[in-house]
Amino acid sequence: MHSATHPYAGLFIVLEGGEGAGKTTQMGAIATWLEESGWLAKLRASDIDPPLLLTREPGGTPLGQGLRQLLLHSDLEIDPLAELLLYAADRAQHVATCIRPQLQRGGIVLCDRYTASTVAYQGYGRGLDLQIIEHINRIATGGLGADVVLWLDLPVGVGLARTQQRGIADRFEQTAVAFHERVRQGFMALAQQGSDRWQRIDAHQPLDQVSKAIQDCLAAHLHRWFETLKKRLTGGDRDLP
Repeated sequence: MHSATHPYAGLFIVLEGGEGAGKTTQMGAIATWLEESGWLAKLRASDIDPPLLLTREPGGTPLGQGLRQLLLHSDLEIDPLAELLLYAADRAQHVATCIRPQLQRGGIVLCDRYTASTVAYQGYGRGLDLQIIEHINRIATGGLGADVVLWLDLPVGVGLARTQQRGIADRFEQTAVAFHERVRQGFMALAQQGSDRWQRIDAHQPLDQVSKAIQDCLAAHLHRWFETLKKRLTGGDRDLP
């Protein structure tokens, strides 16, 4: 498969959204659905191991775990540009050691946050230059983009209220509401530019309805992708499960 956003056989799915959007919950729901609906069995039968990589940014690698602690849970005052570069370091390591190898194997990557979060948070939220962010994102990823971006969208006040129920807030959850409104505007702008790769999911619905909307969106992508993957892996000479 030659993706519009990367040259590898695998499928790269990203969940994006503001605070309290429910990305972690839906990551688990997607993984369960992929297993129960038979998609992962198909990949295993095609000798793709592991069939699914669940990961996140920041923190998807051992290096990233240390950076996540600094970025989200430390008391340090971090300059916005330094913050941007720390996220870029996390992403560069993540792409090189986790995401790209999984896509090269032909597996699925399901990632909690990617480049859009940097544009929304450090660009629209912090006010850093969007062209600089785009350039740094391109360096960190080597140009590797997501095939599907699921934007879990809900009103800022609702999302922040959810985070308060979880207990101790991280650095971003403690930031002023106006910052989070700018972040949401950033995601809106990206969704408008993102054509058919972006799908807005109303995350203010009940959890089961959010999950159903995500599954409906992914099913079409998965069918198209897997047909192409079969041809790539078999040369068109035999059917895979």
